[in-house]
Amino acid sequence: METQTPIVSVANATFRLPNSASARIIAAGIVIAFLHFASSVVVTLLVAVLLAYFLDPIVTWLEDWHIPRALGAFMVVMFVIGIFVAVGWVLVSKIDSFSANWAKFSVPLHKVTTAVETRLEGIEAHVSEIGPGDNAVGSKALQITESHPFRSVLFERLSGLYEVVLGATFIPFLLFFMLAAKRQVWHATMQLFPATQRTQVKQTLTDVSDVLRSYVVGTSMVAVTLVLASWLFFWAIGLDYSFLTGLVAGLLNLVPYLGVVLSFVPPTLVGLGKFNTVGPFLGIYAMLMFLHLITANVLFPAMVGKRVHLNALAVTVALLFWGWIWGAAGLILAIPITATIKVLCDNIETCQPIGRWLGA
Repeated sequence: METQTPIVSVANATFRLPNSASARIIAAGIVIAFLHFASSVVVTLLVAVLLAYFLDPIVTWLEDWHIPRALGAFMVVMFVIGIFVAVGWVLVSKIDSFSANWAKFSVPLHKVTTAVETRLEGIEAHVSEIGPGDNAVGSKALQITESHPFRSVLFERLSGLYEVVLGATFIPFLLFFMLAAKRQVWHATMQLFPATQRTQVKQTLTDVSDVLRSYVVGTSMVAVTLVLASWLFFWAIGLDYSFLTGLVAGLLNLVPYLGVVLSFVPPTLVGLGKFNTVGPFLGIYAMLMFLHLITANVLFPAMVGKRVHLNALAVTVALLFWGWIWGAAGLILAIPITATIKVLCDNIETCQPIGRWLGA
């Protein structure tokens, strides 16, 4: 008896999938391996796509004022580059000032780390007293030495920095071409499908555009609100480098689940040079937790959740998976990728149960 090959209909277009479970597992493994080993290329493309969706309304608005789309795209890209350069210049000056006064913060930090190490050594001593004695007489301790540890760490850091710089170099060019040639790319995509199916395909792509644009715009607004609130709070309590601390803490606070704990680090590090008691730190932690709760339960649902309908379990699994694949970049891109997958599943008849589960 002949087994029929499953057929998936995307916008009434049919695609035949392999009916063997092993073939699907192998295909999934190949895709995951590609995403891992080609992470620099894929992440660069995805960041450019997100920025293109974010900036496309501005280019369209300039086009309505009779500015050619290519010229408008060039102006927008140059304006964005100028903003990043200006922000980078301010951050470099703040970081340089902070590093110049590092001794002010390193002394109390060294005291805290020394106290923690002393406490841990005491705990280890008590545990060793409780544990069994050394029964092996004359046994030699195994020593593992690593050759040139500094060199290996340096090469690892330089490799990661090279990938970041390479990706940042290509993003402006990709962004310009995506913005300038949007209509050509859109038309070419429509030509991949028969005329009778293009309406549904167009609707699917429009839904993806709305989801990604809503996510980028909403997340940007939440980030600005969070950074400003953190900055004003740190400035009000007289914390040094309030802008730099508020910027880092506010952005870290955006990370789901772990963000609130990560946001404790910058004000703790800076506050060690100013506060001598535990009370101010508890107040800072309470304020950051309050901001995190407001962001997760009020700002993010209001600004992002209207379009990006994902349940908490789907978000958690997505963060774990994409964070494992791409690290920090995966944590940033996990939600828009999962939201896009949900939109596609909603428009694929056989995958609609998956889309409903992602949004349940």
